[in-house]
Amino acid sequence: MQHRKITFIGAGNMSRSIISGMVKSGYPAEKITASNPSRPKLDALQQEFGIAVCQDNLDASKDAEVVVLAVKPQLMEVATAPLKTTDLAGKLFISIAAGLPVTRLQAMLGGTYPVVRTMPNTPSAMGLGMTGLYADAQVSQADRSFAQDLLAQVGQIAWVEEESMMDAVTAAAGSSPAYFFLFLEAMQDKAMELGFDRQTARLLVQQAMLGAANMVCHNPGLELAELRAQVTSKGGTTAAAIEQFEQQGLRSLVADAMQAAVDRASVMSKAF
Repeated sequence: MQHRKITFIGAGNMSRSIISGMVKSGYPAEKITASNPSRPKLDALQQEFGIAVCQDNLDASKDAEVVVLAVKPQLMEVATAPLKTTDLAGKLFISIAAGLPVTRLQAMLGGTYPVVRTMPNTPSAMGLGMTGLYADAQVSQADRSFAQDLLAQVGQIAWVEEESMMDAVTAAAGSSPAYFFLFLEAMQDKAMELGFDRQTARLLVQQAMLGAANMVCHNPGLELAELRAQVTSKGGTTAAAIEQFEQQGLRSLVADAMQAAVDRASVMSKAF
């Protein structure tokens, strides 16, 4: 990975996860700066990783070759306002803010600077994230490679060719951990109704989830339908459960939920 001077505007969980992955993989801590209005998160990052910290976004960005925009969409305009007062030529911007299109980010920055838009998800905090990335034609191959290597510090990455597909990334990966949590919550509730205490019920469903996820990851040549079929004996208990899911319209429910996420992401892209 290229070792460029990099500044993170925002010191939240995602910044911390990426910085942690960078430092652990040998990225020089002296080339990393984090900026945030309040001190506690900055002090924690400085103490744990030995990076530079700053409470002024403009000062933090002046010498940076790469600026990671890691604040919530509704806070982005305020966070980037100081940067519009200076020439930002030569800098690469990487956004991890949901919903904000490249053109809107460029308007906030005050110029058509190269921007890579990304959509990571919360398992990135465990190094098991899934991130979608988009860059238009003005982003160089070297900048694309840097952004790709940066987000690979916290999990897997996938590029999309059209920016509109970032809304689909949100539905399939950005929001989807919550889908699985809801499913597990429902399973835990039923297990408790069947007589297990809360701790045992959670252990049963979370270990089943972990094992199933690993089976998917370690068998990339098998279709998901085939993995399901291998567990589903004709006339057995699993078949009875799967039949209920199918009769109750699980597939269409999932499809509708994902479409709702896409639609909401589209609305959000015009809101800020």
